[in-house]
Amino acid sequence: MPLSLLQELIKRPSITPQECGIYEIILNKLNSLIQKEHIDTFIIEQEKEGVKNLFYLIAPKGADKSNLHHFCFAGHIDVVPTGEGWEFEPFCGTQDEKYIYGRGTQDMKGGISAFICAVCNILESHNTSSLPIMLSILLTSDEEGEGIYGTKFMLEELKKRDLLPHSCIVAEPTSINHTGDMLKIGRRGSINGTLIIEGKQGHVAYPQKCINPIELLGSKLGALAGIELDNGDSHFAPSKLVITDIRSGMEVVNVTPQNLKIMFNVRNSPLSNEDSIRSYITSILGSLPYELTLKTNSLPFITADDSEIVKSLCAIIERTLGITPQLSTSGGTSDARFFASYGVNVVEIGVPNDRIHAINERVSISDILALHDIFVEFLQLFIKNAKIENLK
Repeated sequence: MPLSLLQELIKRPSITPQECGIYEIILNKLNSLIQKEHIDTFIIEQEKEGVKNLFYLIAPKGADKSNLHHFCFAGHIDVVPTGEGWEFEPFCGTQDEKYIYGRGTQDMKGGISAFICAVCNILESHNTSSLPIMLSILLTSDEEGEGIYGTKFMLEELKKRDLLPHSCIVAEPTSINHTGDMLKIGRRGSINGTLIIEGKQGHVAYPQKCINPIELLGSKLGALAGIELDNGDSHFAPSKLVITDIRSGMEVVNVTPQNLKIMFNVRNSPLSNEDSIRSYITSILGSLPYELTLKTNSLPFITADDSEIVKSLCAIIERTLGITPQLSTSGGTSDARFFASYGVNVVEIGVPNDRIHAINERVSISDILALHDIFVEFLQLFIKNAKIENLK
C-alpha cells in the first residue's frame, strides 16, 4: 500500500510551496477508514502566503482529551526543483524491481507514504472504540523554502488551541545505508555571523597614511577560521566556526580597502551560544576596530536516548531488522526543531538520504516497506503501552 501511495504523490509536482492536491488524496484515504461512531476527527487546513498546511487529529469519541497522550507524525510534501538530465521523468513515479524513481521519493514523500499507510493500518485493524491515545498528522508545503508559514506557523496555531502533541516522529530521510540504521534524536543549532573590520582607505604607495583591515586581521585569522569553540559532548560534535565568505577592496591594485567583511556560520552544540561566540571573537580581536552581528537561526535540541519514543523505536528496529540504530544529531536543521521548541519529544527516522535533492532521486522498495512496518509496530506498541498506563 505505501508503494502505490508514494507513486501517486510523486506524480504531483509539489515544488515549494505548491501543494498540488496532495492533501485531498490523503484526506480521502484517511476519511474512508474513520468509524464515526467511535472516532472524533479534527482537521485544520491552513493557507498563508501560498503555503498550505494540513493537521489531521484522530481521537476516541467523547474522551477527555486532556488525559490522553497525543502522538504526531509530521513531514513536508514540498520538493526542490528537478534540474535536467534525469533518466526517468521526475514526476512519474517509475518503478523497477528494486526502486521507485522521482523527485521526493526520499525527501520526503517516501516517509509520508509510510506513515499515512501505517495510520490507515491501525484504523483498519485496531478496535477504534478503545483507542487510548490521540493520533495526528501534520504536513506542510514549505520546508524546503523559507519555512516561515510552514510547520512553525502551524504549531503556533496548535498551541493557541491547546492541541500540541506530546511526542512526534518526523519522517525525514535520516538513514545512511538502510532504513533504521540512524535516528536523529536531536540537531545542532545554527548561528550566522557577520564580522566587519574597519580600516582607512588610501593609496597603496602611502601605506603609512592607511589602515589596512586585511593586515589588521591577518595574524588573527587562523584563530577564527575553522576553530572548534567547545569540546562537544556524548551527543554533539564540537561547535565549529566556519567562514563562508571574505571580501574587501574594489578589485584594484592601487587602493587599500576601507573595511573587510567576513561571513560565517556556527553549527553549535548546547555548549556554545551567541554570548560565548561573541566573547571568543572579542578575545581574539582585542582592541581592533570591528563590528560583529550574530543571529541565531535555530537552537540545538536533544530528545533523551532513554525516552520512551527513542527506546521503543530502537527496540523495534533491533527486533525486526536486526540492526542497532546509531543515535545522531548530525546534519543540517529540520522542522523537528520547531517541535522541540515547544517541549515535544521528537525523533527523526526515515529512508536513506543518499539521493536527496539529486538527479535521478530514487528510493529502495525494501526501505519503504521496512519504514512502514516500523511505524505500524511503533503505533501498536504505543497503543498497548497507553492502555497499560490507563489501567494503573
